[in-house]
Amino acid sequence: MKRDLYDPQSSYAIGVDIGGTKINTGVINRQGEVLCSFSLPTLAGQANVIDRVTEAIEELLAKLKVVTSLETLKGIGVGTAGQVDWQTGTIRFASDLLPGYTGTPLRAILQNRFRLPAYVDNDVNALALTEKVLGAGREAKHFICLALGTGVGGVIVADGKIVHGAWGGAGEIGHMSVNYKGLPCICGNIGCLEQYASGTGIAKQMNARLAAEPGSVHQSIDAKEVIARWLSGDPLASEVIDETVGALGAAIASLIHMFNPEMIVLGGGVAEAGEPLMLRLKQEVEKRAMPSLREGVRLELAYRGNLSGMIGAGLQVWEYEQQEATG
Repeated sequence: MKRDLYDPQSSYAIGVDIGGTKINTGVINRQGEVLCSFSLPTLAGQANVIDRVTEAIEELLAKLKVVTSLETLKGIGVGTAGQVDWQTGTIRFASDLLPGYTGTPLRAILQNRFRLPAYVDNDVNALALTEKVLGAGREAKHFICLALGTGVGGVIVADGKIVHGAWGGAGEIGHMSVNYKGLPCICGNIGCLEQYASGTGIAKQMNARLAAEPGSVHQSIDAKEVIARWLSGDPLASEVIDETVGALGAAIASLIHMFNPEMIVLGGGVAEAGEPLMLRLKQEVEKRAMPSLREGVRLELAYRGNLSGMIGAGLQVWEYEQQEATG
């Protein structure tokens, strides 16, 4: 990139959301407003991930030049699948969803390529920044986010800041055990929340029950269908969702006891069950959590938007610059 894009006073930054199927990029301001965006398939396993990220940013900059007169930017923020060494911006571990991605020094590559300050974090942490600026998190300095999707992601926000831990791995709430005699998990633990509250776990449990039915011949169904059947009163789906609510309620009660939050925010595909699920969860948490600690804790649905991951990624440029400045 020959042109110098960097201006520390610029009101705009690039956000990049890297997933196993799609890379979303956009130019946003500090309020999370999107000036323009560009997306392309990740082509995981077919193309090098960093090459696809670089291509997406270059296409975004080309589009930006056409639609606006903006010539400078404050930086690049990336939210990515996988575990991230937050200080170095290196991918510490990525599953087979993104082959060859583990060990990628993403922050250094982007800074060298685009001559802009870059910040890299886990994608669920990036979503928490969207929640903090645009969602229910605007009203709280201490809150916890749970993303109930293919897996279960988690973020702890304390005094308005994301808790990263020693290198960035804090918040692996999906691998918190809610049943020490429970189902084995791919992480090596037993009874992880992810086995009961993720879309994958819900579908797996429902399909096992259907397969065990006498004379059963059935096609596999996904979590969305399980939830639809639950809402219509299906008894097998009700059994599965009872387990989901019990596991989530146990996890949330424990999180309330550990972190004394003002709010628990639930997002992801499973949370799209909406108020029926939230009502059950509130009842479960009320049974399990210590009254003095649960009092006043709100359970809220997360901000929803197709570009929310990309927006949160871009917001890092302001969030983490400020943290670095204040130590």
